[in-house]
Order: sequence, then C-alpha cells, then structure tokens
Amino acid sequence: MPDPKSFAGVARAPFLTLPIALVSVGAASAAYDGSFDWIRTAVAFVGLLSLHIAANVLNEVSDMRTGIDKNTERTPFSGGSGTLPAGAMSMQSARVFGYVTAAIGLAIGIWFYVLVGWPLVPFMVLGAIFVVGYTDVLTKIGIGEVAAGLGLGGLPVAGVALVQAGVIGPAAIAAAIPATFMTFNLLLLNEFPDEAADREGGRRHLVIQLGRSNAAIVYAVAGLLTPISIIVSVFLGSLPLVALVAVLPSLLLVKPLQWAFKVPNEAVPIPALGANVAWNHLTNVVLAGALVAGIYL
Repeated sequence: MPDPKSFAGVARAPFLTLPIALVSVGAASAAYDGSFDWIRTAVAFVGLLSLHIAANVLNEVSDMRTGIDKNTERTPFSGGSGTLPAGAMSMQSARVFGYVTAAIGLAIGIWFYVLVGWPLVPFMVLGAIFVVGYTDVLTKIGIGEVAAGLGLGGLPVAGVALVQAGVIGPAAIAAAIPATFMTFNLLLLNEFPDEAADREGGRRHLVIQLGRSNAAIVYAVAGLLTPISIIVSVFLGSLPLVALVAVLPSLLLVKPLQWAFKVPNEAVPIPALGANVAWNHLTNVVLAGALVAGIYL
C-alpha cells in the first residue's frame, strides 16, 4: 500500500497552491461584481483541487508509460515527481487515484449544475476534456499550453464567479484573462527543460514545434500581455483603479525574460523557473486583494 508521501508525490503537492490563488481571485471578482457565497466558494475550491490533482496524477501515469519520466532531467519545477520511476507507487494505484479525484471533481460539478444550470455545462465539458485528454491527446497536437492556460487559469476564475449566482460579471472576465496568460506561461517555461524527453515520448508542445527561440518569444509576449491586460481592464472600468497594484508582481519576469531574449537555447536558470511560479501566484493573489479592497474604496 503506497504511503501518504507517494500520493503527495504523484499529486505534485507543492504545486497545489495554484487552485487557492485561482479560487481567491475568482471569488473576489464575483464579490466585486456583487455576488459571493462562502459555502459555494469552499466547495468550488475542493472541486478545482480534485481536478488539479487528477490532471497531475494522470500526467505522471502517462509519462511513466511513455518513458518520459525515465529520461527527463528533473528540476524543482519540471520533470515530474519521480514517484513512479522510483517504484514508490504502482501505475495502477496512481491511475485509480487519478480517476477517484476526477470523479470527486465531476460530482461537485454536477452539484453546481443543479444550482446554476446550463451556463455551467461548457465549463464541465472543457474541464473533463482537459483533465482526461491533456497528456495523451492535447500535448500531442500542439494545444497543451492553451489547455493548461484555460483549464488551470481562465476557466476556474470565471467558473468560481459563475457558481456564486449563475452569472459571470465584467470583473470576473477581466481577471480570467491574465490568469489564462500566466498558466499558459507556467507550463510553457517548464517545458524547456523537458524538451528532449518530451520529443522522444511523442509530445508536440510549442518548444518542439516552434523551436526554443520562437517558443521563448511566445513566452515573452504572453508574459507582457499579463500586466497589459490588467491595465486595459482598469481603463475600461472592469477592474477598480486599485487593481493596478497587481501589475507589480510582473517585475518578477525580469529573470525569465532576460533568459528568453538573450539565451533561449541555453538551460532555463532555476531562479527564472521559480520566478515564473511566484509571478503567477502573486499576481492572482494581489489581484484578489485589490478586488476586495475595491469593494470598499
């Protein structure tokens, strides 16, 4: 029987803070738009966390089956947990774990469907596609980064807002845009260290399709569009003026952008990978705080 450490390993526990940030900004944007419910927010968090775990676990199973996990050079931010190659858990146990957590997410989605109805259906359908098909299908047809950006970025933010009262307000839409760019980039930068192993394992993500230099340019564009989208949304009135403070975490992009513009054919420095993660989380959290502050200002 695998121990708790093995379950935490295949779930990629250190990275499960992202659902906290996404639910926070989704709930805050809904509150700014005029609707908020603590219970629905808590249940939405459990659902998103379950789906994130499911996606991570099924990704580890697939990477073990295709041999990617045996060839990758792991960093603290990429390359898998190493749990399955080390024999700490069987592929069958991991697969069952992934399906159970996916079922929990589905059950919560059905509960919310009863509450808010048809507007939730596209979120449920896309969520199912992204969780089940991400590794074995979407990463092999060149849309893995888009799926990640939407599935663990924009859609959760908009979805959390939707389940509050059955509508998605302008602040939620505005907050979903940078979330999409950031999670897109979260995956994209982490693909550079795994390029060789992913190529051998049959993946066709942007680093492989475009080449390192062009993929680095895509990373830079998505990174710069994140603060720009926040500024534009403030200008249009979708976000409060105080939301401009959410632009500040983009200063963390200095290291990754230096690498992207200067030496994309070299290994991504570990500090740049870490800054990429911190930028994503901090921007979402700061934006959530700004939206709450905007209610009272």
